[in-house]
Amino acid sequence: MKNITSVFLISSLAMTTACTTMKTTTNSPTEIPTPDANLAGNPFMKKSSLQYQAPEFDKIKDDHFKPAFDYGMKVQIAEVDKIANNASAPTFENTIIALENSGEVLKRAQLVFYNLTGSNTNPTLQKLEEEYAPVFSALSDKILLNEKLYARIKAIKTENLGSEEKRVLELYTTNFEIAGANLSAESKASVKKINEEIATLSTQFSSKLLDARKDGALLITDIKELDGMSADEIEAAAADAKTAGKTGYLLALQNTTQQPLLQNLKNRATREKLFKASWYRAEKGDADDTRNLLERLAKIRMEKAHLMGKKSFAEWKLQDQMAKTPENAMNLLARLATPAVETAKRESDEIQALIDKQKGGFTVEPWDWNFYAEQVRKEKYDLDENQIKPYFEVRTVLEKGVFYAAEQFYGITFKEKKDIPVYHPDVTAYEVFDRDGKSLAIYYLDFYTRDNKNGGAWMSNFVEQSHLLGQKPVIVNVFNFQKPAEGKPSLISYDDVSTMFHEFGHTLHGLFADQKYISISGTSVPRDFVEFPSQINEFFALEPSVLKNYALHYQTKQPMPQTLVDKIKKAATFNQGYSTTELVSAATLDMNWHSVTNESQFQPALEFEKNVLAKYGFILKEVPPRYHTPYFAHIWGGGYSAGYYAYMWSDMLNADAWDWISTHGGMTRENGDRFRKYILSVGNSVDLNKAFKDFTGRNPDLKPLLKNKGFTK
Repeated sequence: MKNITSVFLISSLAMTTACTTMKTTTNSPTEIPTPDANLAGNPFMKKSSLQYQAPEFDKIKDDHFKPAFDYGMKVQIAEVDKIANNASAPTFENTIIALENSGEVLKRAQLVFYNLTGSNTNPTLQKLEEEYAPVFSALSDKILLNEKLYARIKAIKTENLGSEEKRVLELYTTNFEIAGANLSAESKASVKKINEEIATLSTQFSSKLLDARKDGALLITDIKELDGMSADEIEAAAADAKTAGKTGYLLALQNTTQQPLLQNLKNRATREKLFKASWYRAEKGDADDTRNLLERLAKIRMEKAHLMGKKSFAEWKLQDQMAKTPENAMNLLARLATPAVETAKRESDEIQALIDKQKGGFTVEPWDWNFYAEQVRKEKYDLDENQIKPYFEVRTVLEKGVFYAAEQFYGITFKEKKDIPVYHPDVTAYEVFDRDGKSLAIYYLDFYTRDNKNGGAWMSNFVEQSHLLGQKPVIVNVFNFQKPAEGKPSLISYDDVSTMFHEFGHTLHGLFADQKYISISGTSVPRDFVEFPSQINEFFALEPSVLKNYALHYQTKQPMPQTLVDKIKKAATFNQGYSTTELVSAATLDMNWHSVTNESQFQPALEFEKNVLAKYGFILKEVPPRYHTPYFAHIWGGGYSAGYYAYMWSDMLNADAWDWISTHGGMTRENGDRFRKYILSVGNSVDLNKAFKDFTGRNPDLKPLLKNKGFTK
């Protein structure tokens, strides 16, 4: 996914989700404070001397963040006050561009900080994150609810402005109004108070969930219970246990409901224990229990929406998205849910038939699904995941698959950089070169899971592209693949391969950013559009010319046999009922949590979830949501509140766009250049519904997605 941290940015403004009282200073409102001697060695005080201002991780220490935050906020307050109190008539230059240039020190520190709290955190950073969440939100409110600043923005004349400038001005106006800039003084005070609590609770949720994931790891002491796992996986589990100071085999949890190892574990009791460790991780009534936090979050988000004049938080949140309204989002989910659940029922019948054939003597449960679905796949398509994995060594997939596809379609190339510091020994850096050979960006990869890393996979920027600021993109992709034992190959599943292509799609969106202003650059687009470039990039994983280049046996270096390739392609729609139901049910939960219009409609978290799933027809107990409410990180701590539907909305866009590409020559440089021109390089500088239509010549259609999933012929 595109990582949306607690820092949302309007140009250089640090926009977060809550507030508190700012520290006062002795400076006048227009006096820009100068750093004292204690800040002399702080690496955030000036632009990094590394290429493209890449972070100086060899110099950055935990104790650099707090002073950089405090000083950076003082500077930004003074800069914004100076803009708001400017006696000159408002112009784009003295208001918008001035805002785009503000907050340089703070933003530099925040971008590094929030990437580290997601990928390589520690107690010090966690404490800082919780401390500063409301403080940063106070800064956001101080800017976005500033009457003088809002009045200046509204007064800027659009005559003689270029198209990009008009778009930026339009978005500034919209963002200020969505934040409440046109509210009464009393309502603004209430919004500030609510924002403070939202920021605090969201940060606390993320911290609790990280602990719940770590503490929820399943410890197995009898190796017999691990029957079905490979020798390398068992060795890695033993190493994880040792690192945790335990004896046995530690099965770490990923952030999703289902766990990858459930596909292979033969011992049903072990499968059940692992599934339940995942499902109950954040609802044990202990310090890691998230339910009280999320219930409060849902309630105060509704209260905020009411202050904004909206019926629900979802209505408030979607007004600047492509879907526009919760009703439009739910309509899409409903159109997917019906065929998905119907297909999942048939898949469940096939699994139950196999269990009965084997005289299992039980009814399929969630912890059985992946184990028996894999057997059904073998039976129907003669496809064994263990046959596939040896052809997917992670570095080969990256360099000969992901990079190769980008070179063929877009003309860009990559060169590993060993002269640049990284934040963890597992991280690798590359320099990216454009089709004309000119250097384009710096790109980091962080492959392996750690107990101080958030679950899932994502893309983030360390530096955002801007012609105004003379900045080129510095990007990171973070994954959670199981790290192999020392000296062993890192072999991944085909699902993991798809994840690599997916996250690199976000990276391409950031790499090709070509905007003057950060506020509309690259991935700074509506949430229901941001997943489109990533999802369409997944199609390249099975493109014949790409697949044969990277699907190489890690020992023999021989390409994957065509018979195995054919099996993978024939099985492409396998289990789509299950996987789509997983996603749509999670999105439906999200939209219902945030569509509540009256406090009386709320119920305890588990009861609320149960009732929503029943109401919308998600009645298959063996097909749980991809995220259970207590660990639904996307919506309670990750910025996707009332936005998880975006994956399906973007999926509709990507299926339709790929249909266009396929019928217009497929993987050609001409099509790559066209996709880059109309989709990847425009950021949020144009109306994105129009951008899609400019690319395909039509409005998006759901039919290609339904066909891709095997729901229609």
